[in-house]
Amino acid sequence: MQALTVFIRGWAGLALLMAGSATALAQPAPVDPLSRARQLYNAEKYDEAITAARDAAARPGSKNEAGLLLGRALLERHRASRVAEDLDAARTALRGVDATSLADRSRLDLVVGLGEALYLDGEYRSAAALLEPVLEQMGLLAPPAREQVVDWWATAMDRYAQTRPPDERTAIYDGIAARLRQHLGRYPDSAAASYWLPASALASGDLELAWDLALAGWVRSVLAPDKGVALRADLDRLVTQALIPERVKRLANEPDAAAAGRFTAEWDEAKTRWPQ
Repeated sequence: MQALTVFIRGWAGLALLMAGSATALAQPAPVDPLSRARQLYNAEKYDEAITAARDAAARPGSKNEAGLLLGRALLERHRASRVAEDLDAARTALRGVDATSLADRSRLDLVVGLGEALYLDGEYRSAAALLEPVLEQMGLLAPPAREQVVDWWATAMDRYAQTRPPDERTAIYDGIAARLRQHLGRYPDSAAASYWLPASALASGDLELAWDLALAGWVRSVLAPDKGVALRADLDRLVTQALIPERVKRLANEPDAAAAGRFTAEWDEAKTRWPQ
């Protein structure tokens, strides 16, 4: 009996020990600051991402990846707050990254970050020049990042075009359109390209083409991840607030109000044939 009691106590102790070991094994591994910074950046929690990236930068082997994350998080915070110190700090962080130590995807992220910094500095042509080669490597980027790069590049080119004499603008917008058509051939769900194609045609003065491309973008919007909600809102503003007024200006034999009403009705009727 005594032997049995000892055996039971011993088994109970072993069971507790094993349970304790299982509990320890069940504990999740701590997330390192670099991974946490990346998760926070992807979740658009930029304040926390900045803190985590600064913590990671102090760890051996993490300096360059952490500096890249820090720079890009600071750029995103600057876009929201327009605090000049964030843009200055972002430049410093990105300049400090040793690109030779980065993987291909991270080097691409660094180029995007540098292009964004130039864009936020108002250096539009330079920003576009940095971002344009990225358009050839879109397969390395997730869909949201691809859309962001296309939108920044097209916006930068548009703003650069506005600084040039009128006789130069058409060629610039033709170049934008060629790039966007190529991009849509690879990624037909691109809302940024579907918006900037009619916007470029409008800016270059081809109003009929702009109208047709706006309608094509409206129909193509069903391919977008959000089923075209954001794209259709943007296209509707483009047509009603910019394209229709420009078409009205070119009519000499029809009252403005009547022409505007006719074009608006035409656009509304086209939209009803392709509801969301």
